[in-house]
Amino acid sequence: MQSRQILQKTIDDAFASAGFFHNPPELYEPIEYALRNSGKRLRPLLVLMGCDLFGGDINEALYPAMAMEIFHNFTLLHDDIMDRAPLRRGKETVYKKFDINTAILSGDTMFVMAYEYIARTNPIVLPRILELFNDTARMVCEGQQYDMNYETTVQVTHEDYIQMIRLKTAVLLACSMKTGAILAGAPPEETEKAYMFGENLGLAFQLQDDWLDVFGDSSKFGKELGGDIITNKKTFLYLKALELAREDTLIRLTQNFYDKESPEPEKVARITSIYRQLKIDELTRKEIEQYLRKGLQWLDEINIGEDRKTGLRELAREMLTREK
Repeated sequence: MQSRQILQKTIDDAFASAGFFHNPPELYEPIEYALRNSGKRLRPLLVLMGCDLFGGDINEALYPAMAMEIFHNFTLLHDDIMDRAPLRRGKETVYKKFDINTAILSGDTMFVMAYEYIARTNPIVLPRILELFNDTARMVCEGQQYDMNYETTVQVTHEDYIQMIRLKTAVLLACSMKTGAILAGAPPEETEKAYMFGENLGLAFQLQDDWLDVFGDSSKFGKELGGDIITNKKTFLYLKALELAREDTLIRLTQNFYDKESPEPEKVARITSIYRQLKIDELTRKEIEQYLRKGLQWLDEINIGEDRKTGLRELAREMLTREK
């Protein structure tokens, strides 16, 4: 079993030596900028860890792992335009640094590049990996559409929200884990357990992201706080507050949430104050813990020695304490 640090370095070295820059520079410079600033690289790490978990050769998993990261960053280029997000990972988003048309076209190119890397997968398992990747890519797009729909939909349930983040975020982490397991030759029933571990980890990851958007430290989080409030995203935090608020508090919550006249910092401050009053920060943390427990239960079910699961357990537990 290889350490997470070694696997992370393998991924970082692969990206550093990949050479994404081509002509015209106006198209590829934003791609290099995005991938150079690509954060934790959790998805490719899960591919390698999933492969290593079942005793596979991580060198055979490296190209598919890179494909997951390139695809993920493609979605971020487009998401940031839709969300009007000025910052990502503490730096200007691609459309802010360059322009919207460039971000769209560079994102499209990254989508193609992701398939180029997938195509380098071992031909024996390529059909299975490609089918999984295609299904996942479609689901991510479906999740993003639901996310946009819910900005203007009045009635959004907790179940609606969980399904949306499952599609938008969790399935790509699940796909990453399952891809690694398939490449290692794991039996189908074991690859499904790996998938469910990744999916629940992804749900916890997105809920943590939502929590950080309101209660995080902006200098560590790398984004402006309150972005979800400004864009009227009905996250778990808002839906839980809507469920718990009564009388005057409910009126203040809904009026402030849909307020388009006040300066954005004032709107964020008022909504955050209501969240604190209703203890939404604590309730969200409990929800995160719930999905992490589910993920770890699926990891327990995998028929592999416990010593091979240590790195994944550590990674899951770090979800509770991450600040960015």
